[in-house]
Amino acid sequence: MLMTLALFLGAAVAIYLACEYFVNGIEWFGRKLKLGATATGTVLAAFGTALPESAVTFVAVVFGKTPEARDIGVGAALGGPLVLATIAYAVVGISLWSCRRKLARADQVLRVDSRRLARDQSWFLAIFIVKCGLGLVAFAIKPWLGVVFLAAYAAYVWREMRDDDTAPEDEELEPLKFRPRDDDPSMAWVAFQAGLALTVIAIASRVFVGQLEAIGEALHLSPHLVALVLSPVATELPETVNAVIWVRQGKERLALANISGAMMIQATIPSSLALFATPWLFDVPLMAAGVVTMIAVIALWVMFRRGAVNARWLVPVGLLYGVFAVFAGWYLSR
Repeated sequence: MLMTLALFLGAAVAIYLACEYFVNGIEWFGRKLKLGATATGTVLAAFGTALPESAVTFVAVVFGKTPEARDIGVGAALGGPLVLATIAYAVVGISLWSCRRKLARADQVLRVDSRRLARDQSWFLAIFIVKCGLGLVAFAIKPWLGVVFLAAYAAYVWREMRDDDTAPEDEELEPLKFRPRDDDPSMAWVAFQAGLALTVIAIASRVFVGQLEAIGEALHLSPHLVALVLSPVATELPETVNAVIWVRQGKERLALANISGAMMIQATIPSSLALFATPWLFDVPLMAAGVVTMIAVIALWVMFRRGAVNARWLVPVGLLYGVFAVFAGWYLSR
């Protein structure tokens, strides 16, 4: 058990340190590609950090030998968006509040394009409603609808890549950590740092999830409960850590763009994989996860639609994950 705890904590530290290098490298990567500031977060950072979760779904639904194993992939496709829509946004609010003196941000108002974030939430909600609706019905051509989800993500990326917004003047791009003395490091160094950091994140995340599952077994928790409630928190840890790092630097625009982009990936790519390879039918806990996610997204949409958002308003959204965890624990222990 001591070894499990040591690996658990070591993996968490490795993820945090690797994320420091990843966010630094991905910002430079976006500059090299002449991408808009928000597109760097919604497309590059989100796609990179979402790869490990998508790989979990792919392995579970394609190579899973039992229905239970494939259910893990379906759970990951539902659990990821739930964690991002609740815990990740709450972490941004808590992080900005805790750094308010360092950043000289007494009002704690998020410096973001609220209307754009509201639009992202509406895109996600529309896709997610369809995704959950398909989980309630069975028909012959349902697997082919996975192509529609892939097309929806392609349309989202196309829209984001066309945006040429720029970062505020006080959001300085820090020197590349691998080449701190270079004013303009080469693309090779930028790609090497981002790629190496992402590799470490992927490996450390798998170790972290494995140790979390071992701790669940030691505490005699239901495997289904661990897969549905605890594992998604672990797999979405890179996005959450990225958000903390960017908020500490006063770049909550990038932090929320990363979360928003990751939510769109989780709503489309893992779902398409699961639709291709499983019946995609929800049980009660999965449907509950979908409902709680939709409630959280609607709350976020209302906040961003109204305009300026205080960081403290994001914190209560995180409590919705606790509501789901309590319900899932009660239902699975009956």
